[in-house]
Parts: sequence; C-alpha cells; structure tokens
Amino acid sequence: MGSFTKWLGAGLGFTFGGPIGAAIGFALGSFVDGFSEKDLLQEHKEYQERVNTNRGNRANTQSGDFEMSLLVLASIVIKSDGKVDKRELDFVRSQFVGMYGKERANNAFKLFNGIIKKQVSARQVCIQIRQNMSHASRLQLIHFLFGIAKADEFVSESEIEEIRKIAGYLYINQRDFESIKAMFYDSSENAYKILEITKAASDSEVKTAYRKMVKKYHPDKLQGLGEEHLKGAKEKFQSIQTAYEKIKSERGL
Repeated sequence: MGSFTKWLGAGLGFTFGGPIGAAIGFALGSFVDGFSEKDLLQEHKEYQERVNTNRGNRANTQSGDFEMSLLVLASIVIKSDGKVDKRELDFVRSQFVGMYGKERANNAFKLFNGIIKKQVSARQVCIQIRQNMSHASRLQLIHFLFGIAKADEFVSESEIEEIRKIAGYLYINQRDFESIKAMFYDSSENAYKILEITKAASDSEVKTAYRKMVKKYHPDKLQGLGEEHLKGAKEKFQSIQTAYEKIKSERGL
C-alpha cells in the first residue's frame, strides 16, 4: 500500500477532494485494504497544509490531477454506449504506459478498474475540473476522450454525445469541440473544421485561422502538467499542422 499511496499523493492537488476524490476513494477501497475515501480526504488535508497551496488556483494543477481527471472522464465515456469494450480498455492502458511507464500505468489502471464500477456524475466532476484546470488542459482532456472512443474503430453516437456533454460542462465551446472531433475523422472538410473555418474562407482567413490555432494548441501551454502529458498535446498540434498543409496544397498556396 505504501508505494501506491506515495504515487497517488506525489502529484495530486485539487483531485484529492470533491467528486473525483470520492471516485478515487471508492476505487481504492475496492482493492487496497484499509484505505478509504475518509483516508483520502485526510491525506488531502495534510497535503494542503504541507505545500500551502490554493485549491482554486489553476496554476497549481498537478500532473496527477490531470491523470485522475482522465481516468474518471474515461470511465464515463467508455460506459456511455452500454458496454465496456476491451479495445477501449486496452487503449487506455497503452496510453498510460506510454505516458507514465509500466509501474505507474499499472497502478493507474487498477484505479481505473475500480472507478469504472462507480456511478459518477459527469457534471459534478466537470465542475470540479473546470474550477481548477486551465482551458488548454481541458481541451487536451477532450482530445484524449475522442482517442478512447475511436479505439474500437467505431465512435457511437452515444459516445459522441457524452463527450459533447462533457465538453459543455468544461466550458469548451462548440467550435473547439468540432475542431478536436475532426482530428479523428477523414473527410474532405475536416481540415477546415480543425482550423475552425469553412471552405468559403479566403486565403488570408486560412492563414489567420492557422496562426490562431497554433497559439491555442501549442504544447508549451501544457508544460506545467509534466513531460508525460506532452505527447498527446504534440499529436493534437500535429493535426493542426497537417490540416493547414492539406489546405495549402489544395489551394496551391
């Protein structure tokens, strides 16, 4: 138990408490003897005293906060189509191995298997995330959730609607949502959707849109979340580059 709780406490801030903390506590109680939500909240209190952080300060979001938020939201999306697909679970595991290495990923996946058994309010979880996490980090959460939904090679309408609902709760507007969604589909119009414009946009508007998206999705905006979370940010950034190159090629720019 010691090594697991050491891992859990090392990178957590705001997710110690609230509905995310409750989900973590439930999951821990499922597979770690003598460790419950009450213990988690006590550890949260000690953590706050130890580092003297501001709970409402978005700048203090920890790497572990992003990790726990991913786990809880992923569990909601995976269950949204009424079944838990092994390919989606494998995708979550592979993403965590890629980000955190095997040992930390195995701990995270144990936790995930506990969280997925608990009914969690997407709205309450998203309110907690929204109050404590930057807009760039919230966009990255949505990108990851689409990756999970696409892992079984078919994104159901129920999954799309669940992610759309989560995006709304996270105060991510429709244009941003459609932009990220387009990164996971192949169609002639998707390059334009990714840049949040239409085919009717002028060459000048295309260039302006590209510069705006580069600024919005630059991986540097997620530096505070740790190197382990930059891979997904770079994939998202590459989608912007690819979309722009495709449009330039089509237009002979």
